[in-house]
Amino acid sequence: MSDRADHRDRLRALEFDAFVAGAGGRLLHTATLLTGEPPQPPGAYPRAEHLLHAALSRTYAEWDRLHGGDPYDLSRRELALRFAREARRHQRPRGGLLERLTPVERLVLVLRMYEEVGEEQTAALLGLPGDRVRAVCARAVAALRSAGRRRTAPPAGGRTAGAGRRGAA
Repeated sequence: MSDRADHRDRLRALEFDAFVAGAGGRLLHTATLLTGEPPQPPGAYPRAEHLLHAALSRTYAEWDRLHGGDPYDLSRRELALRFAREARRHQRPRGGLLERLTPVERLVLVLRMYEEVGEEQTAALLGLPGDRVRAVCARAVAALRSAGRRRTAPPAGGRTAGAGRRGAA
């Protein structure tokens, strides 16, 4: 009997290792976007890695109960829920494009735009009404667009670098 249990445990570990090898990079990127950690060398995202390890631990614990379910979906859901519970720790990101967003805006934007989770599914996952998810996503996109416009705004004179050359030719 113990040989059968050992074989089942080894098979479970191999399946989980294969899942992490295939999906771990994308999940780490999702965690990095959520925590707002600035780009650093690989292996240097402590908050995102902690969030991911906690989510993957939960996925591993539930592995036998998946019964053909999607482990990626479970891991992403756990990542989002853990981030939402710990959002006060992630209130002030240290850099990156999403630094201007609140944790809820980051969470909704990452789920909707990066992970391509549907509006209804995002609303159900976060326990929010669909119109609230839509409003938060729109506000986050608008904040990013206005930040992008400020970065690429022309100099105070209103001209771009090549504007004066056109008339001189």
